[in-house]
Amino acid sequence: MKAVIHVNGQLKIDEMEDPIANNGEVVVALYAAGMNRRDIKIPERRGEATEPLILGSDGAGVIESIGEGVEDWAIGDEVIINPSLGWFEQSVAPPEEFDILGMPDHGTFAEKIAISAEQIEKKPANLSMDEASVLALAALTGYRALFTQGGLKKGDTVFIPGAGGGVATYMIQFAKNTGARVIVSSRVEEKRQKALELGADLAIDTNGDWKKALANESVDLVIESVGRATFNRSLEILKPGGRIVVFGATTEDVIELDLRKFFYGQYQLLGSTMGSREELRAMLKHVEEHGAKPVIDKVYSLEDGLEAFRDLENSEQFGKLVLRMNKQEK
Repeated sequence: MKAVIHVNGQLKIDEMEDPIANNGEVVVALYAAGMNRRDIKIPERRGEATEPLILGSDGAGVIESIGEGVEDWAIGDEVIINPSLGWFEQSVAPPEEFDILGMPDHGTFAEKIAISAEQIEKKPANLSMDEASVLALAALTGYRALFTQGGLKKGDTVFIPGAGGGVATYMIQFAKNTGARVIVSSRVEEKRQKALELGADLAIDTNGDWKKALANESVDLVIESVGRATFNRSLEILKPGGRIVVFGATTEDVIELDLRKFFYGQYQLLGSTMGSREELRAMLKHVEEHGAKPVIDKVYSLEDGLEAFRDLENSEQFGKLVLRMNKQEK
């Protein structure tokens, strides 16, 4: 089968052996796979590793074969991959055995994947295969950050810096579905307009004066994933006693923090990482009940996977990028 692999310090499209369903596993014939920023970081972490690794965490397809001990699934079932490995029950932090699909295990940028039957879920009926393929990692991350960690509720105001990212496009919809007011920022006017079309109530320029732009706003919750470039600016527009949830750092990881200002403001700082299967299922229920739709910026063939990686690294997209396998879209 064809796959996007990393080997000897290089990304390449190559042939890999078809996987086999061992005990407790299924083989999923993948129709499409969603790309995440994690995918461009893994080659850096692997360096010159000589063992080929299939990249990718998200995907959707149909069950092609079933291993012994699997009882709740049938060949032909349409499924999505749950990339949150070994985290089943909601908890304050991931268990020690938690990992993310795509390293060290083979991932989804291939025509097929063998995976534990515990790591698949029924594809939401309201989504196409392309849409379902970009759902799990980013939407689960956004869902946990907003609701489990951030405690977002109807009537709250949430601020999301970086409106064009895949997680942000889900959070805008989830928050609006809950009855919250949503404010976003972006450096790019086109992305601000698209965020408004998606449901954001206000979109401001990341490079502008946030305090002036939000002069009459009371922000209950900030969801931060940018890092050093925006963290302290986010803190400045948060109301006293407000909550700030951090799930990523696309700029520098290390920040300077004025502790006196922080404790005088009575702020709450929480970390968040992906989520459990329990939260994934709650998110999937939300998607079906509200008819939420992933935002897809561009679809590539598997053979054009290297171009997709270059585009992902440039961060010019609004929403998600998809790798589609050599099958007709369902």
